[in-house]
Amino acid sequence: MQPNVSDFIVSRLKEWGVERLYGYSGDGINGVMSALRRVEGAPRLIQPRHEEVAAFMACGHAKFSDRVGVCVATSGPGAVHLLNGLYDARKDHMPAVAIVGQQARMSLGTDYQQELDLMSLFKDVASEYVQMVTEPAQARHVIDQAMRIAISRRTVTCVILPNDVQDLPMKDPPMEHGAVFSGVGYRFPHQVPKDVDLDAAAEILGKGKRVAILAGAGVKHAVDELLQVAELTGAGIAKAILAKTMIPDDLPGVTGSIGLLGTEASDRMMKECDTLLMVGTRFPYVEFLPEPGQARAIQIDVAPEALGVRYPTEINLHGDAGPTLSALAQRLKRKSNRRWRRQVQTWIDDWWDVLEARATTEASPINPQHVFQSLSPRLPDKVMLACDVGTATNWYARNLKIRQGMLGSVSGGLASMGNGVPYLLAAKFCHPDRPAIAMVGDGAMQMLGNMALITLAKYWKEWEDPRCIILVLNNHDLSQVTWEQRVMEGDPKFDTSQDIPEFRYDQYAELLGFRGLRMEHEDDVDRVWEEALAADRPVVINAYTDPDIAPLPPHIEFEQAKNYMASIVKGDSSGIHAAKLSAKQMGRSLFKRKR
Repeated sequence: MQPNVSDFIVSRLKEWGVERLYGYSGDGINGVMSALRRVEGAPRLIQPRHEEVAAFMACGHAKFSDRVGVCVATSGPGAVHLLNGLYDARKDHMPAVAIVGQQARMSLGTDYQQELDLMSLFKDVASEYVQMVTEPAQARHVIDQAMRIAISRRTVTCVILPNDVQDLPMKDPPMEHGAVFSGVGYRFPHQVPKDVDLDAAAEILGKGKRVAILAGAGVKHAVDELLQVAELTGAGIAKAILAKTMIPDDLPGVTGSIGLLGTEASDRMMKECDTLLMVGTRFPYVEFLPEPGQARAIQIDVAPEALGVRYPTEINLHGDAGPTLSALAQRLKRKSNRRWRRQVQTWIDDWWDVLEARATTEASPINPQHVFQSLSPRLPDKVMLACDVGTATNWYARNLKIRQGMLGSVSGGLASMGNGVPYLLAAKFCHPDRPAIAMVGDGAMQMLGNMALITLAKYWKEWEDPRCIILVLNNHDLSQVTWEQRVMEGDPKFDTSQDIPEFRYDQYAELLGFRGLRMEHEDDVDRVWEEALAADRPVVINAYTDPDIAPLPPHIEFEQAKNYMASIVKGDSSGIHAAKLSAKQMGRSLFKRKR
């Protein structure tokens, strides 16, 4: 039987190295589904419960595998549902390709059922490349362009397939004027800045007495080179949230995360440094960077549009992090004066003591910091961590001490709730022999996580390592936003918008064939982690935590303190309890420092 357009597209994706697609069927994409059926799993369709989960999984696939993630959906509502996960990929610069069905060509423009202007719908999220296939001979170069652009520019692309085109016999382009022939493949080049710029950057780093490094996700494959530069310059290393698991926390000079979710060590280093090297990051919060003019700054990034947009840099090095850092290291001499590095390490050691002290603050029923502090030393080797958006992100960013070989990610640029369990699923498909842990708030769990657990129930038995834990912080509150209402707006908690209904996540897990465990008291925490990590199947931990444990920023501005007090005066339903807990946290931190 002659291959049709869908058969060709599926085979072309395989040539590009695509092993699986994440998607959901519908009549607008039936031709592609038939072709996937015919190839019997090469590539394989993974079926989540919702297209948004599919797109999050495609993003997670790219993050945990370093390969392009592909999602597929039907026309109309299926296409719309992909958008959030695709924006997640775009904002975190992950390669993802969406293959989307459309109504038949002859009905386009008639407001036919499920007909949407998909070119317009996707032209922002897939602004680098979105194209509709209207002729069989077009399919070859459209797929090739979508894949190559997604990979090379680390972005989202989209291919739209009218349902009648999907079933047309495949034809190669004719050998005539106007035809286009394309091929498969792309390999990243090693890009290094000009010698004159490297020389200038090395001179600045050599003269700096207090060098700070801010590392982002762009250092993923350049950690050894980064550490070499840090050792030569005596620099401390702060991490943007997407670089959390890329640089181990047990190495000298690693101050941890930066920003609202960051550490006091990172904050103090940025306040006192005289030289700043930013590598592979678009960290957005200027209030956590040195004052303009305080530090001489250098930035390394493979994307030229990212250079010089966050801080007034002297030298912008357009190049890949690894070879650029290596070229810098060759120009540097090791500084014999290590006073700055010793000072940074003192701040780091003090900060870990502060975290331990804060985790012991009495709460009702459980301090969420205690949950993460207890997990940290128990993290399995080579664990994969998927963190959702909310206060869980604060504790993930601060309380978990990362070791070499671990992987992890969050929804960074988009900061979208609902990514945690989809990321975990994608991670397990990419590395079925590794343990995985997702950390999710009850808001995100009820939004998307509970549904995604059904997908976990469908597939987990095929994975080599069954260890797969979902920690749910069950505090009956959208607590991150509650704190933002207090501190940013000066408003009391708006109970109508913030309260989350009770749900027995552990019992739901048992219905799905998982192990369900519950943390109800502080004494449960260590025991439950031991049981969960020893289980022979996925585990859902229903952890009843206190929403009024404040995710204290590294430094508190006067305006924030004033707004917080105003929220209490206005009658916050949890204001007094939250204020007492905040005072206890700060008191324990100060007491620990004095010791």
